[in-house]
Amino acid sequence: MTKDAREGEAPLSGGDEAAWERIELRMLFDIARTFDKHLEFRAAFGPLLGILEDQAGLSRGMVTLLDRASGLLRVVEARGLSPGEKSGGVFRLGAGAVGRVFESAAPLTVPDLARGHDSLPHMKNRTREDLSGCSWYCVPVCSGADVTGTLSAERRHGEGSRERRMKRDRALLEKAAALIADAAKFRERMAEERARRAEDAGEDAAPRGRRVSPESPIIGTGSRMREVYEMISRVAPSGATVLITGESGTGKELVAAELHRLSKRAGAAFIKVNCAALPESVIESELFGHEKGAFTGAAARRQGRFELAHRGTIFLDEIGELSPAVQAKLLRVLQEREFERVGGDAVIKIDVRLIAATNRKLDDEVRTGRFREDLFYRLNVFPLHIPPLRERKGDIMLLADHFAEKYAERNGKRVKRISGSAIDLLTGYAWPGNVRELENCIERAVILTEDMVIHSYHLPPSLQSPLSTSTEPTTTLDAALSRVEKDMIIDALKISGGNMALAARQLGITGRRMGLRVHHYGINWRLYRTVT
Repeated sequence: MTKDAREGEAPLSGGDEAAWERIELRMLFDIARTFDKHLEFRAAFGPLLGILEDQAGLSRGMVTLLDRASGLLRVVEARGLSPGEKSGGVFRLGAGAVGRVFESAAPLTVPDLARGHDSLPHMKNRTREDLSGCSWYCVPVCSGADVTGTLSAERRHGEGSRERRMKRDRALLEKAAALIADAAKFRERMAEERARRAEDAGEDAAPRGRRVSPESPIIGTGSRMREVYEMISRVAPSGATVLITGESGTGKELVAAELHRLSKRAGAAFIKVNCAALPESVIESELFGHEKGAFTGAAARRQGRFELAHRGTIFLDEIGELSPAVQAKLLRVLQEREFERVGGDAVIKIDVRLIAATNRKLDDEVRTGRFREDLFYRLNVFPLHIPPLRERKGDIMLLADHFAEKYAERNGKRVKRISGSAIDLLTGYAWPGNVRELENCIERAVILTEDMVIHSYHLPPSLQSPLSTSTEPTTTLDAALSRVEKDMIIDALKISGGNMALAARQLGITGRRMGLRVHHYGINWRLYRTVT
């Protein structure tokens, strides 16, 4: 598109309404197709804002969604903001222009940003000259009577009818916001349908989405993870020391990061230390720093991790690996909030919140004398246990979908779905390596797939072995062929949206034969009908 078109000139100006309608229709089609391409709902926001900028000339687009846990509007995607500004972008309901649009559910237009940007904190770093000649629009994203977020953008005007262009811009944003709401509603209804089917199958989980909270990076909506997140949301603002326990690979570091994000220290540093990865000879220096000449190679004074985390949060992973000497120093830090650097005698006061994690049973370590009892009680102020993946079966496919999209984008590939046979393997496996093992399996499958589908043969052999899947060691040829035939029929029904005739044509069989095979295998074809 030409520079003039990007700045709102021809073909977007002028009186040719029919031409504009064609342009608008093409953009809305591209936006709708963007949501269809992305498994992860929020991953579509970046391309959506790109369409608005490249095809309509609406720059600096921003999407906010309501974080129900905190009651704040948070920026989930924005053009023209730094990563730090995006992650820290929050708006209180009713406060500022964005907050007022959300609360009133009414669109807002600022014709001249140079005179009306005072209520827009995300523009505070821009100069009046930069804002001159720009109009700003913000529209609510409404799902029925509920407002779930906002969509905003701006235009730098050139010559031509500004009033007509502003009317068109706002109408386009309102239609784009409606597509966001429709896409969210569709995915919610699909999740409800999956939950209903899971409930019919006797599963406990009833997921309504992929994440425990809209803004949380934690994937999982089963009852076990909802309980964990409830505990996180309660303890995060308190500042108490938290001890996270759970098997390796369950996501303890992610939980620690979420505790920091929801805490009053969210704007300060979050320092992570893996105690198991540091040699015993250097861990004391890493945690508390050292003075120049404290030991061979100490050429200059160095701040430790505790100093770097001042007024923020420090996360000590695998804390059960600390030596008795370091345990004693750590106990003093927790009791007195002070320490000395290695080789120094100056007392350093700190204000830091400690979050620790371990895959060991520290109470057993205390009984055997390998871990200090007094330190254990200092750490165990608020214990938080993360369940292993085998105890949250309902979250396996949510995680698999998330990782499929993540690695598809990273490898420049498209993955549209996971086959039924692959789902059976994923949900039937015990996952001793927990979420980390699942992530590695999906990354491998994404690399191997060539037809935009993850099949069972793309998964590691360990998932397909009789031991890991608890299947019979042998089977008859007829049984094996029947399973393949049933999988192909189900895949065809999924692709056709439950249209039996179309599925039959895709498989190269007659409609009558399709009906007989569906009846023979007891397949409920209505489950695959597209939600409208």
